Amino acid sequence: MTIGGSIGLIVLGAILAFAVEIELAGLDIGTVGVIMMIGGVIGLVVGLSMRQRAARTTRVVNDDPGTY
Repeated sequence: MTIGGSIGLIVLGAILAFAVEIELAGLDIGTVGVIMMIGGVIGLVVGLSMRQRAARTTRVVNDDPGTY
């Protein structure tokens, strides 16, 4: 999940949790919104940690074609 997708999930979850007042039989929209927000936060943390890890990675390039 990308960082933008995670933020979108958090926003949609917040809208469902705090702004929508629809009642469906057997489904609590507020709970679905909270679950979406939690998933978005987890995705955001994972995405940011992977981005930092990739930024710290160094690559060694060998320009001499005769050695491996």
